[in-house]
Amino acid sequence: MKRANSEVGSSVPANNGSAGGTRLVIVESPAKAKTIAGYLGRGYIVESSIGHIRDLPEKADDIPEKYKGEAWARLGVNVDHGFEPLYVVNHDKKAQVNKLKQLLKDADELYLATDEDREGEAIAWHLQEVLKPKVPVHRMVFHEITPQAIQEAVANPRDLNLRLVDAQETRRILDRLYGYEVSPVLWKKVKPRLSAGRVQSVATRLVVERERERLAFTSASYWDLQALFDSNKPEETPRDFTATLTGVDGKRVAQGRDFNSDGRLKNADVVHLSEQAAAQLAEQVRGASFSVRSVERKPYTRKPYAPFRTTTLQQEASRKLGFSAKYTMQVAQRLYENGFITYMRTDSITLSETAVAAARSQAIKLYGAAYVPDKPRVYASKVKNAQEAHEAIRPSGEEFRTPGETGLSGDMFRLYELIWQRTVSSQMKDAVGESVSVKVAGANVEFSASGRTITFYGFLKAYVEGADDPSTDRDDSEKRLPNLAEGDRLDLTRLDVASHSTKPPARYTEASLVKELEDREIGRPSTYASIIGTILDRGYVFKKGTALVPSFLAFAVVNLLEQHFGNLVDYDFTATMEKVLDDIANDRAERVPELRKFYFGDNGDDGLKEMVTDLGEIDAREISSFAIRGTDIMLRVGRYGPYLDRDGARVNVPEDMAPDELTAEKAEELYSRPSGDRVLGQDPASGHTIVAKDGRFGPYVTEILPEPAVDESAPKRRTKKADAPKPRTSSLFKTMSLDTVTLDDALKLLSIPRLVGELEGEEVQAFNGKFGPYLKKGTDSRSLASEDDLFTVTIEQAKELFAQPKQRGRGRAAAAAPLRELGEDPASKKPIVVKEGRFGPYVTDGETNASLRKGDTVEEITTERAAELLAERREKAPAPKKPAARKAPAKKTTATAKKAPAKKPAAKS
Repeated sequence: MKRANSEVGSSVPANNGSAGGTRLVIVESPAKAKTIAGYLGRGYIVESSIGHIRDLPEKADDIPEKYKGEAWARLGVNVDHGFEPLYVVNHDKKAQVNKLKQLLKDADELYLATDEDREGEAIAWHLQEVLKPKVPVHRMVFHEITPQAIQEAVANPRDLNLRLVDAQETRRILDRLYGYEVSPVLWKKVKPRLSAGRVQSVATRLVVERERERLAFTSASYWDLQALFDSNKPEETPRDFTATLTGVDGKRVAQGRDFNSDGRLKNADVVHLSEQAAAQLAEQVRGASFSVRSVERKPYTRKPYAPFRTTTLQQEASRKLGFSAKYTMQVAQRLYENGFITYMRTDSITLSETAVAAARSQAIKLYGAAYVPDKPRVYASKVKNAQEAHEAIRPSGEEFRTPGETGLSGDMFRLYELIWQRTVSSQMKDAVGESVSVKVAGANVEFSASGRTITFYGFLKAYVEGADDPSTDRDDSEKRLPNLAEGDRLDLTRLDVASHSTKPPARYTEASLVKELEDREIGRPSTYASIIGTILDRGYVFKKGTALVPSFLAFAVVNLLEQHFGNLVDYDFTATMEKVLDDIANDRAERVPELRKFYFGDNGDDGLKEMVTDLGEIDAREISSFAIRGTDIMLRVGRYGPYLDRDGARVNVPEDMAPDELTAEKAEELYSRPSGDRVLGQDPASGHTIVAKDGRFGPYVTEILPEPAVDESAPKRRTKKADAPKPRTSSLFKTMSLDTVTLDDALKLLSIPRLVGELEGEEVQAFNGKFGPYLKKGTDSRSLASEDDLFTVTIEQAKELFAQPKQRGRGRAAAAAPLRELGEDPASKKPIVVKEGRFGPYVTDGETNASLRKGDTVEEITTERAAELLAERREKAPAPKKPAARKAPAKKTTATAKKAPAKKPAAKS
């Protein structure tokens, strides 16, 4: 669902308007309201709903009292009565809804101007259902926020499209049924507080399957020869060129593509050179004569890339700007709402005639008429079941502003520039040139070389697309060869033996996962950013650089879903559900029969309800256990994280370890480390055994208490756990390690809290707390500079500390220098730095702080990633308190004509 802007402003009168305007226009966000208000004339009031105003209940407290006794109330969907949803106004939107109702009392007409997609249509319908307008209602739609587009939208309204609403509401109900029925299974069988989702679980499965392929992969080594040939043509630039051995005795030399994932050759018709064979071959051919056997020339043509749609924008922003899909959409949303680009959630790659003319005009102005074709280019969408007939993402307006003319800065400028370049280049001429393939023969071997020259750059002057594989040549790269002809004699000037090895399939990045989801027709492009964000936030996936790595927890969850809910994570089934939603939107299917089929089953196929009814056969231990290949060790996913198990001997596995890194050698290494139950000796004072352990919250030392004596003759009684004696326990200092801590260190640690002395009749004690070392006197406390001070601080030093005023927050000590300085935050326009905090490293712009996530490192975090973390943190912050609303003016008494709203069965509310 759309994230609402947390900024809540007062309603915005249009230009020359006043609070007494007669037309109320409702949009989703305050930023959008502010922009549109500037384009409308007198008599319009533009207000924001701040996203969705109502939804299915999230928790029991949200359920209205009259429905709390209903068996279906937990789901929020009455599955036995036409899958009727129970909608409630979101708690944090009640004040805004009341405000909209007050504004509507003074309006003669209502314009619902939410986004022109299924979700926007559903928001408009919810507004109509909740506000219950008694004035004419118009659906106002546009795909760019410009003066002309807004005026045209006002002049040409339409009715609500209830088919689009039905499709969106079906999606919401499907997702609720899936999440609320399947997630509890994960809680019981894997780990509490996990979540499952109709698309998020399938996306997680894709990432897990890729890691399984990497785990099963066996690398193959192969060798070849790399030669440098001199053409003996001093007039040529370049004169020499490199070539690779491709044939021996008429047989092709094996390359990476000739090996299976198990490291074996796919067929025996190729020559697999070992290091020794390659070296011997090199000695044989060093003195041979070589000549050009063949030269093949082909024309090279590269057509422009189509304008951006949602997914291609996310992919390219990831490759070129380092943006996550979520951050890309956040920046694009701001560009759209401020009138710089067209609507950013679209499957379309078509441009309007006006946009085509603008792109061609700008291309001619910047690059010349020679770079623009005689006829406009027309692009047809390759996306099956494209949702709505929007335009592609492009600069807004009848004439495009160059990036320099926008006044933008930071990431908004960078993303606008990317969209502008792509749009303009889409209307330019092809790039053309020549591709050349050369084969060189000598003795019993053959070498090959290839080159490319570009004679006319065409659209490449304006834009070159990035690639997921960094080793891939850019479209504008050239590799020139000398001008060679068949029979030309060549001199071998250098010959090297080159080793190669096959590589496992690359992990998904956000860009490649978005592409995979779209290729498989799973989910909607507009939801990909939130889906990837969800699987990252839930801990199913974490990042290493740009790669998406599945956690061991994800393996357990996917294992359970595949074994017991196979249909629900089947790629084809999930894609089919998207087609069903498209059919509902296009009036080819009905909501209730499709929901009934999904939930109750059809034609002998189990529905969701049946799948979640019998859970007894699910072996929780089995689905969370995985054998380490080549060992007798099992990897298990427990309630507190992953661990290794060998005949009952356990050792924790670092949660940020990638599954394909947990090899047999790595597992043995983990077992060879101190076990965490290292006996240090006996406490001479108490006689208790002192041990060092590795726990959930890090390494610590503790004492083993003897079993209490039991009086067999005394009557047995139940004792509370709290009444049992507790062993002394203390965490290791940051400067200590589990394998080197000594008995003396442990006894010192166990002496904490240490009595320092007495001040003003109160004991002063030294503690090592959650936030570091400190002194405590009654209810007063002071921080210590280091952990070692716990053992050395004197009562005189304590007296000096307590005499100083207490400092709070991060200012307790002198501000430490930042760990790294990054770039400017696009939202606050302030510099971002990385700092060390109580809970680890975090990024800050001086106003907002955000902790680094699993997979983020101080050394590798980028400005874009830091800005994304800060943006997410701002979204989660509580909305600022609004000033008290003014009393609404008296209701008008003049009657107005009422336009009958489109009919749709009302949901419970």
